[in-house]
Amino acid sequence: MDISIASILVVWIGTFASLALFDLYQPGRYERASWRDKWLWAVEEAGKPAARLLLVSLLGLFLEMLVIRWISSEVRIFAYFKNFVLVGCFLGFGLGCCLCRRRITLLPVFASTGLLTVLVAAPYRPLRELISKLPALLGASSEVQIWGVPTLPVDANSLGGLMLAMLVMLPIFALIALMFVPFGQIVGWYLERASNGIRAYSLNVAASLAGILLYTLLAYLDQPPAVWMALAGAMVTALVWNAPRLRLWSAGVFAACVVVLALAGMSGKGTTYWSPYQKLGLTPVTENGELLRYDLNTNDTWYQQIIDLSPRFVAGHPQFFREEGVRWNPYNIPYQFAPHPDSVLVLGAGMGNDVAAALRSDPRRVVAVEIDPLIARLGEQLHFEKPYQSPRVRLVIDDARSYIQNSREKFDLIVFSLLDSHTTSSTYSNIRIDNYVYTTEALQAARRLLRADGLFIVKFQANTPWIAGRLQGLVQHVFPGATLLSVLSGGEYGSPGSFFITGSNQRIAAALADPAVAEWTRVHTNRRVQAASLTTDDWPYFYQRAPGVPACVLAVSACLLALCWLALRKTGVSTGGAGWHFFFLGAGFMLLEAQIISRLALLFGTTWAVNSIVVSALMLLILAANWLVSRMQRISFHLAYAGVFVTIAAAYLIPMDWLFFPSIWLRIAAALTLSCLPVFFAGIIFIQSFAAARFDGAALGSNLLGALVGGLLESLSLWTGIRSLLLIAGLLYVASMLTRRASQPAASDQQTRETAYA
Repeated sequence: MDISIASILVVWIGTFASLALFDLYQPGRYERASWRDKWLWAVEEAGKPAARLLLVSLLGLFLEMLVIRWISSEVRIFAYFKNFVLVGCFLGFGLGCCLCRRRITLLPVFASTGLLTVLVAAPYRPLRELISKLPALLGASSEVQIWGVPTLPVDANSLGGLMLAMLVMLPIFALIALMFVPFGQIVGWYLERASNGIRAYSLNVAASLAGILLYTLLAYLDQPPAVWMALAGAMVTALVWNAPRLRLWSAGVFAACVVVLALAGMSGKGTTYWSPYQKLGLTPVTENGELLRYDLNTNDTWYQQIIDLSPRFVAGHPQFFREEGVRWNPYNIPYQFAPHPDSVLVLGAGMGNDVAAALRSDPRRVVAVEIDPLIARLGEQLHFEKPYQSPRVRLVIDDARSYIQNSREKFDLIVFSLLDSHTTSSTYSNIRIDNYVYTTEALQAARRLLRADGLFIVKFQANTPWIAGRLQGLVQHVFPGATLLSVLSGGEYGSPGSFFITGSNQRIAAALADPAVAEWTRVHTNRRVQAASLTTDDWPYFYQRAPGVPACVLAVSACLLALCWLALRKTGVSTGGAGWHFFFLGAGFMLLEAQIISRLALLFGTTWAVNSIVVSALMLLILAANWLVSRMQRISFHLAYAGVFVTIAAAYLIPMDWLFFPSIWLRIAAALTLSCLPVFFAGIIFIQSFAAARFDGAALGSNLLGALVGGLLESLSLWTGIRSLLLIAGLLYVASMLTRRASQPAASDQQTRETAYA
């Protein structure tokens, strides 16, 4: 009953607030309302246009990064559809640019930020339970494995849950969009009024890059949302400093949000941390005053543990090992098949349980690879057996795929530990940080590191038979003719999972010669497997059973498009006529960016650092295009479009494995040249078109609305593969070329534009 009340409150309050705020932009709706004037900001009176443009541009990208990371971590349903939060940001910013000639009201910023903070972080138990249940309500689609969500038959109940989930999501999406409308208006106003449009747009891009780097620095320093929000509030307050009333409201609203976020971070039994990738909750588990283990949650979902399997602890706690004994604890199982290996590679080392198990088998060296530096640091500080302090252990903070692709070491035993990121995807695309670990190419790269007489073990919590079937199929494909053991392990103390054991037939036969090992294997053989498509580097979507766009993605995308159409209609914005050229440019660019980030993540790892460097490189290419156009005045559109099409064709036709050069610098140069050159030529087309449109705010708005559609189109890669995004981007650039003439306004439009501000 309490959750039902929370659902009604979220849907009704969120919907009412969104509609009321959108009404502020409806032509003639509140033009004479005195209360509306209290929230208006006179941008023309702010002074120092260049400084204000720099500040609002930095703020816009910083706030975008903040919202994507914060909402996706706290509202777990968006972690599976991270692009949808990005789409909301683009909708708001694009609408704002289109509305830049209307008066600017900051009420949507304050109201949306406050409401989102309450929805996401307020300590009201029914509300928190509702938010936590959204992924389960979305579980009507059985095509995607979502952690902690049961596979449901498509019936009236599951479809009802899907509808409720979308009813809760849509107001959140609308509030995200509304938060960015005023900032889009401000940027559009400054660009339209700038004496040097190319210089102003370059300042906008450079400040946006600074916003990304600023947020990346905070993520690197493990700072929590309260700090992010405090910094965003300081920038908003500085932006409206010339308006005392708005300055007070800005400081007050953001201060209240900071307090709510800080209190939310201190609630609960454990300690909350924010790593560069995810929200972590660490809770000590005690019994009769004795510390037994630590539980680690990610984004409020169980993730991993720190346990103690030292001889002292095992001897003192026989109750945890009554069923099968410590020998068959899930962390010790690999060493029953590969006793006393000389060298061990642990991928997904986490807080150190697998490393501690390896050390108990007395190897000469252990290489432990973990992507999240904070998780590794917690393991160094808190693990009972102190495995990371051993001189035999080398801890590598890197993406698992990046390590196995670049390493030249050889190992007797390779253990793919519980490499399941649950929800963690790149901030800039729909690639999860573990997607490229479970592909045929990844396992082939790992096999190259295995000695001829070595063993290869994949451990995974395969909650559905087809996930187990996919892993079994991948291992069989990479190790044809080798013995494959598929066993399922449980236990009271430790993390259960399915084990797929292969490699040297002689080593496996020697292990099975032990009657205890043979009997345990016979009893625990995992037979619950179903066939599933094998994942590749082009289609790396490990948690989706077969290529195709899942029904839940289609349903949510359709609802978001309907909401976007409603927002455009209520505000009187049209992307027709001249706007279509910029619309297609935006959609094409978004797909180029998505596939570039995905492809470069394959080469260098799906880490926060790689993502930030790639996006920074793309923005620098845009600045380079701006500089070239400002110097040469005009570059042939035919030449620029030819550059786009030729470089897209090269990126499509040249296989990525050709770029795995031994020299990292040669690989960087080749990858950036091949993957990013289309952005340079696209940047030339955009800035020349933008200049020809006299830096019309509506043109930039249409471009961002096109990027919105491009973000939704990225979901097509779930069906056709990542490389196909290049072809779709090419078609969008063809459409932009065909509509280019309509984007150039008549000479008489200039006077109309200059008198249109109201």
